[in-house]
Amino acid sequence: MQADNEALRHEVDQLKNEIIRLVERNLDLSQRLEEDVELRRRAEVAREILSKNIERQRNADLQDDGQLMALLEIRVEQDNVLSLPDFDSKALAKLLGVSHERLVRLFRRSSIYTSPDAYLDNLRTLLAMRLLRDKPQYSIAAVAEESGLKNIRTLQRRIQEAVGMTPVEYRMLFNRDV
Repeated sequence: MQADNEALRHEVDQLKNEIIRLVERNLDLSQRLEEDVELRRRAEVAREILSKNIERQRNADLQDDGQLMALLEIRVEQDNVLSLPDFDSKALAKLLGVSHERLVRLFRRSSIYTSPDAYLDNLRTLLAMRLLRDKPQYSIAAVAEESGLKNIRTLQRRIQEAVGMTPVEYRMLFNRDV
């Protein structure tokens, strides 16, 4: 009986040692996996930064104002930035990968708008007018928000300046049944 107990203790000790070895191995593998995940995350961030830098360099190299203006129009439409009320000329320059000064010069030389901010204001007003016309179910507040205007009063002022009527009057021109 004592020999059996000794054999069982020896077997239990071996199993304990094997469990300790496996736990240490798992910890080592977990650490390696975490390091690998961190390395992959860093590589992805580096690729993203490199990609953005390449795009910025490509955009900065655009000497032709017409090309840059075309790129500007495409990016504003593709990235759907008008609904962001804080999207301004500095954010637009960053989106295009050019300096704010380059963007201002572009508008002075190649645009009917006096500034990039005036351009964005006009696009927001046009978007609001389109929403008023095409989305009669939208409240005036929803139109203001979706078009990136800061509040209803700004929407009212912009529509009044553009067409000489309130947003509700403008909407009623197109939606008599509302």
